[in-house]
Amino acid sequence: MESRASPPGHPAAGRAKTPVAPPPNESALGRVTSLKAEFFNRDPRRVARELLGKLLIRKTPRGILAGRIVETEAYLGKNDAAAHAAAGKTARNAVLFGPPGHAYVYFIYGNHYCLNVSCLQDGVPGGVLFRALEPVVGIEYMAEARGIELAKEMDLRKISSLKKISSGPGRMAKALEITRERDNGKSLVSARSDLRIVDDGYRVRRVTVTPRIGIVKAAEQPLRYFIAGNPFVSGRRVH
Repeated sequence: MESRASPPGHPAAGRAKTPVAPPPNESALGRVTSLKAEFFNRDPRRVARELLGKLLIRKTPRGILAGRIVETEAYLGKNDAAAHAAAGKTARNAVLFGPPGHAYVYFIYGNHYCLNVSCLQDGVPGGVLFRALEPVVGIEYMAEARGIELAKEMDLRKISSLKKISSGPGRMAKALEITRERDNGKSLVSARSDLRIVDDGYRVRRVTVTPRIGIVKAAEQPLRYFIAGNPFVSGRRVH
């Protein structure tokens, strides 16, 4: 189990109403520390594990959106058949070969975007895929971005409703309005970035490791990490 229960979100409990209220400002997150590029200049397996519990935040003109990272997958570069970098550097995957701590965004199944972060030193490919977030701040606005009508489809008191917002890589990307055009190559560690990762002091007590899911190549490798017992993890959870 985690060291403490993470609150399902900032808004007061109860059924949400429309119109959607603006998200709060960054002070709603409390005291946070931005991650540095050095955090990502390591083996993707270590980065994937240690990203759990951190906050992924999006700054918007209306306010802050934030979710706690609860599930990740590591991709190891040229020697990993499932990694986009396995075939070598291309225009599409160049971010993975660049400096650590940058967003690599791709479009999949003609349907949704997936967010990754580059790892290892400049010139050496590696990355971590973000698979699920636990909504924390700006929940109503994230639901709106997902095209969910709050009054009709969601009850913010229910985890089953909240999971619809950001449990799964496609859902979480849409909730934070992440696209390749907007975010690919963006620094996730710069204070000037509108998409970044911060540490609010949350500590994870236990991590579960399983084979990666949703892929065919090298699927057997135990490179999927999630907070044990967290209800916002996507797919099948093993405790």
